[in-house]
Formats: sequence, C-alpha cells, structure tokens
Amino acid sequence: MGIFKEFKEFAVKGNVIDLAVGVIIGAAFGKIVSSFIEDVITPLILTPALEAAQLSRIEDLTIFGGVKYGLFLSAVINFLIVAFVLFIMIKGINKMKKKEAEAAPAPAAPAGPTQEELLIQIRDLLKNQQK
Repeated sequence: MGIFKEFKEFAVKGNVIDLAVGVIIGAAFGKIVSSFIEDVITPLILTPALEAAQLSRIEDLTIFGGVKYGLFLSAVINFLIVAFVLFIMIKGINKMKKKEAEAAPAPAAPAGPTQEELLIQIRDLLKNQQK
C-alpha cells in the first residue's frame, strides 16, 4: 500500500494540479490561436498573393514538380503570426502588471524612531549611567 499512498501524495500536490490545469488551458487556447491564424489572418494576408499565383491554398505551392515548399512556407508564416500575437499579448499583460505595481500604495513609514536612533539613545543612556 505504500506505493499507492506515495502516488496519491504526488498526484494531488498543488504543483501537479496547477500544471494539469495549465496544459488543458494551453491546449484550448492553442486551438483558438490556430483557428484565428488559419481562418482569419492567413487568408487576409495571403489571398492577393495566392490569387496572383493562381492557387487557392499556400500548401499547393510546389517546386521541381513535387517538392511542396508551400507547406513549409505555411508553417513559417503560422509561426511568425503566433509569435507576434503572443508578443502583443505578453506586452499587454506586462503593461497591466506595471500599472498595478504603480497603483500599489507605498508601505507606511514606521511610526516610532528608527533602529539607529534607538541605538543612539541607548548609547547616551549608558554614558550617563557611567558618569
């Protein structure tokens, strides 16, 4: 029974659960980003170029009769779009965090004397007692 207890402790740790939730959310977000790129951005950007090449899809581009460099080109374009969208999102998140940090109130100064002032007072009292 010891191995099952260890597994249970491992599986229900906060880090493991947080990681699982992150993976699930990441997969769902990945589908949204993929759809946005494939169904919205890529057609808007590439439609004029594809029409000029008399193609309906970028994946149909070939060279030397069979090498489909269009698939590679499509993957590169998708990567660049994903990287740019993520850059914009992270930039926005960082901007919001910066505003929160600026809005946070400064810690209140201690009401009493500082440590150095207390040490000076103790020193002076000790000097007076020695006299």
